[in-house]
Amino acid sequence: MPTFSHDGIDFAYLDEGEGEPIILVHGFGSTKEINWVGPSWVTTLTRAGRRLIALDNRGHGASAKLYQAELYDPWLMARDVIGLMDHLHLPRADVMGYSMGGRIGACAALEAPERVRSLILGGIGIHLVEGAGLPLTIADALRAPSLADVTDPTGRMFRAFADQTKSDREALAACIVGSRRTLSRDEVRRIAVPTLIAVGTRDPIAGAARPLAELIQGAKAVDIPDRDHMLAVGDKVFKEAVLAFLNERA
Repeated sequence: MPTFSHDGIDFAYLDEGEGEPIILVHGFGSTKEINWVGPSWVTTLTRAGRRLIALDNRGHGASAKLYQAELYDPWLMARDVIGLMDHLHLPRADVMGYSMGGRIGACAALEAPERVRSLILGGIGIHLVEGAGLPLTIADALRAPSLADVTDPTGRMFRAFADQTKSDREALAACIVGSRRTLSRDEVRRIAVPTLIAVGTRDPIAGAARPLAELIQGAKAVDIPDRDHMLAVGDKVFKEAVLAFLNERA
C-alpha cells in the first residue's frame, strides 16, 4: 500500500486507474476501503476512465492515529488532501468527499481553489453551515466500556461500526470532537468551483442538499431517493449523478 507523509503524519492511500484524477475523501469512522472500494466507487470511476486516488484520513484506517482533538480540524485535514496532491505532483484534481469528507473537501476548495477542479459533496447538505456534524454523544459511545453500555441510538451505530472495523476508538473520539467545525454562509458563498451536492432523502445527519446548493453559485443538488446516511454512499442515483457531473468537464 503506498504511503506519504504530511505535517509530520504518515498516510496510506490508494491510486488506481488512468485519466483525469479524482481524489476521494471518506467520512468519519470509515476508511478508503469501506467508503470507496466496498461500494464499487473504485470500479465505477476507473471504468469511466478516471484515475482514482483515495486516502485514509488522519486517525483512520492505515494512517497514523492522533489523540488530540485540535489535530482533527477540517482545515488541517483539507491540507492533507493538498499534501497528497503535492506528493503525486498533481496540479489539479476533482475532489469528492462524503459526510466529514465533504467538510474537508469544501475546506480544500476554499484553501486552494486553483488546485480543485470541481467539488462533489456527498452526505453533507445544509448542515455544512447549520450544524457542527455528528453528535458528541458518539465520543461517549466510543469511550464506553462496551457496546452494551451505550444507549444512544446514533452512538450505538457508530460504536458497533468501530468495533466491527477494529478502529482505534480513542482516535475516533478525538476526531468527532475536533472535526466539529461549520463553515459560515459567507465562506460557502466563496466556493467558486463547479459543485455537486448529493444527499439521501432519509438522511437527517446531512441536512438537505438544495439549501446548500443555493449558497454556491451554479451548484447542482441531487436527492438520492429513500436512502439514509449510510446507504446513500453506494446508491446508483448518486453514482450516475457524479459521472454525469464529471463528464460535463471532460
